Amino acid sequence: MIDLYYWTTPNGHKMTMFLEEAGLPYKVLPINISKGEQFQPHFLKIAPNNRIPAMVDHAPADGGEPIAMFESGAMLVYLAEKTGRFLPADIRERAQVMQWLFWQMGGLGPMAGQNHHFGTYAPEKIQYAIDRYVGETGRLYGVLNKHLAGREFIASEYSIADMACYPWIVSHERQNQNLNDFPHLKRWFEAIAARPATVRAYEVAKTVNSQPTVHDEEARKILFGQNAQTVR
Repeated sequence: MIDLYYWTTPNGHKMTMFLEEAGLPYKVLPINISKGEQFQPHFLKIAPNNRIPAMVDHAPADGGEPIAMFESGAMLVYLAEKTGRFLPADIRERAQVMQWLFWQMGGLGPMAGQNHHFGTYAPEKIQYAIDRYVGETGRLYGVLNKHLAGREFIASEYSIADMACYPWIVSHERQNQNLNDFPHLKRWFEAIAARPATVRAYEVAKTVNSQPTVHDEEARKILFGQNAQTVR
């Protein structure tokens, strides 16, 4: 059994997508980041960076004590290795998956996240910041679109790279991106959206949080007011 500490963010969706695809038994333990539940001591023991998702695997492959993990990319690799699925054994195909997984973790996710922040949540609209992150998000969409030309998936088969990238494209309209400008990306996006496991994963989200983009003033302070003092 996997305990999944989860909220309805793109990084949270990655994990439910994998778990639904793999058919692993899991239990969702909601961590409402708008209410500060990510600072609860029991959660910080698992996720010292006070971010979701995190998980505890109660049945690790070595038969030992439960394994606790944070960071969605690391969690995807761990589960792929545990199940032997969605991460190819072939060295070249594995390298392809890993580089695009890291591309999402280091590029698409952070840049789209800043896009969301300055375009939607920031109390003052700083046009330079908005233009900067909308433009960089578009550049990254273009990189993935070009890569997907003539490809069904990011690598030779559906993998954790696809699962990592897809949730960050879901909010394309909020990111001021038009998928019609990226036809290969659009075709890939629509194919993944139609997968039964993707549908199930997003149904899980609806049961946890029906209004994922609504934040009141107190929630904004919790989400965007963190600094070094927060973790001391």
